Amino acid sequence: MTKKKYLKVEDIPVYNLAHELVLEIYKLTYKFPKSEIFGLISQLRRSSSSIPANIAEGFYRNSTKELIQFLYNARGSVGETIYHLKLAYDLKYISKKEFDVLTNSYNVVGMQLNGWIKSLKAKLDH
Repeated sequence: MTKKKYLKVEDIPVYNLAHELVLEIYKLTYKFPKSEIFGLISQLRRSSSSIPANIAEGFYRNSTKELIQFLYNARGSVGETIYHLKLAYDLKYISKKEFDVLTNSYNVVGMQLNGWIKSLKAKLDH
């Protein structure tokens, strides 16, 4: 397996997947009750958009160590987003299918982040 050197943030597959999921979250939350505009809608949009934002911020930092820290932040936001999806499902704002599809997609993002972090940490150890 060859290692890729990303030239721009848009070349990073996990960044692109995370961005696509943010767009899905925005579409999904349009149908939430208006009473949630400053509650769950805001929380879900902020936690989901934090994932690609942290990937991008880490990418533009000066060191691998800093990138890893931002990838950890992104991974934390994956967990937060999954929780907000669970809450939205339990409140009956989203269907079981929407919950399952999005949760599975966010788990993929988490696994991809884990793999990238592991790879970067191995690079630092050499």
